[in-house]
Amino acid sequence: QLQLVESGGGLVQAGGSLRLSCAASGRTATSYDMGWFRQTPGREREFVAAISWSGGRTAYADSVKGRFTIYRDNAQSTVYLQMNMLKPEDTAVYYCARRPMSPWVGAPSFTYEYDIWGQGTQVTVSS
Repeated sequence: QLQLVESGGGLVQAGGSLRLSCAASGRTATSYDMGWFRQTPGREREFVAAISWSGGRTAYADSVKGRFTIYRDNAQSTVYLQMNMLKPEDTAVYYCARRPMSPWVGAPSFTYEYDIWGQGTQVTVSS
């Protein structure tokens, strides 16, 4: 069974940077599209970014375009989210998730497209 473990969260000042990691275990960890989502208390989980299994395609929420970059190292079975120019509104618990193989149409931004989730890592951006 594939397991996902996020790390790299923490407290940072506005304008700062963090890099989140999502380490996948399992024999087929590199064969899937992957996504990052975030959630704050009382709100639904929202899409942040996604990357195809090969790394050749990416998608971003409008709110993070130009500031966040998703990439992967399949040799290390790890997906990263580089977050720059952080804002207080980026404060949330960040989750990575696996997207089962299916056509990539538009931005894979719906939670129902993903079937396995990590436990989340807290990112707090102070003003």
